[in-house]
Amino acid sequence: MRAPRVPLIAIGLLAAVPGLPARAQLPDLWPLEVLSTGSFHDTAIRESSGVARSRTAPGLLYTINDSHNPPVVFAFDSSGRPRGRWTIPVARNRDWEALATGPCPWTDCLFIGDIGDNREREPFVTILRLREPAQLSAQEASGGIQQVELDSLVLRYPDGPHDAEAMWVDDSGAVHIVTKGRTGGVMLFRARPDGFRQRQPVVATLVQHLPIPDARQWGRGVTDAALAPDRKLVAVRTYTELYLFPLLSSGRLGPPVGRCSLVGLEPQGEGVEWFDDRRLLLTSENGPGHPAGPIHLVRCGG
Repeated sequence: MRAPRVPLIAIGLLAAVPGLPARAQLPDLWPLEVLSTGSFHDTAIRESSGVARSRTAPGLLYTINDSHNPPVVFAFDSSGRPRGRWTIPVARNRDWEALATGPCPWTDCLFIGDIGDNREREPFVTILRLREPAQLSAQEASGGIQQVELDSLVLRYPDGPHDAEAMWVDDSGAVHIVTKGRTGGVMLFRARPDGFRQRQPVVATLVQHLPIPDARQWGRGVTDAALAPDRKLVAVRTYTELYLFPLLSSGRLGPPVGRCSLVGLEPQGEGVEWFDDRRLLLTSENGPGHPAGPIHLVRCGG
């Protein structure tokens, strides 16, 4: 979604984030490492709203445009070079905001979260699950359409509609959604994988509230999340910050163990994915001075 532009200026480091419990108060630190790897070469990628790493092809990444764009998945590498493009049949991009890869009955799947709801009025949201292609052909790499196998999960939240842009999938195939924080704070919900086989909408389970300031504060608003390759950490990002949470055996997230400021790095930061065990890949929408969305690799403490 389009949010107010964050000024691209450096600001002083804050001692703590207002609103966080005392045990979760962390200093704002710049990333330990920042590398600009390029920007999206495909001019059709104007509003990259999520990013996911392929489970089948090393170095391959996926992204999507957000609301009311064509229902297309784009493949690219970390420099932004296009590697393929797929139109998803019988799908509508109402407000695609999140992307993840994970296990499924077809072994490896791409999950598309049609979970954006700016006005928080939608009674149901949808997760599309489609089989990840085993390889890229020359036709696909030039933008051809690939037929895909897919199903979907329709869910509602137990306490009413929420706007959300962040999602990851665990090793069981369960979908985890983090709300943006417009109302009720930032909440983590979970939907079991057997919901994809049900004909009726399923009710997501509230796992916990997360100690992240809500979206009403400047530069806030959760825009993506990603599960680390070793399954020990979950990265949750806002427009201007990156949080690292330990993943507990209960499925809950522990107090954050790291937080990095991203102020001034992107015109409108949206996506996050683990590039390897230590570094995270960030994607952004385009903006003034950035005709194409920039791509960065960062390493945050934790």
